[in-house]
Amino acid sequence: MKRGSLFWPVVAGLFTLINVGGLVYAAAMSEPMHALVHVGLLLGGIAAYLVWRPSIWPRRDDEPAAQLGEARLDYLQQSVDAIALEVERIGEAQRFHEKLRAQSSIAEGGKPPREPSR
Repeated sequence: MKRGSLFWPVVAGLFTLINVGGLVYAAAMSEPMHALVHVGLLLGGIAAYLVWRPSIWPRRDDEPAAQLGEARLDYLQQSVDAIALEVERIGEAQRFHEKLRAQSSIAEGGKPPREPSR
């Protein structure tokens, strides 16, 4: 369980209790506008809960996003494999070029080039 997963339900519970208490207090004091504000806050809190809670009102785009993520991951894996293959080809070409250059240097009567340290 995540650390912050309990924070928002507690805040929502406190928000609801405070607004219910404020509604009861405003009704007891015969303050209709005050009571109406608390009713509006309660309805807003319920609407926010329904929008943010996926188990109550599931979003329609959740499943395609998961499939799209899997397709992107496969594409990324193929791209990384292709890049690795090209890098290996470049390295092989560089080694071959260095070998040819060393052979031509020796054929001209020069000193063989120093081996690069790895």
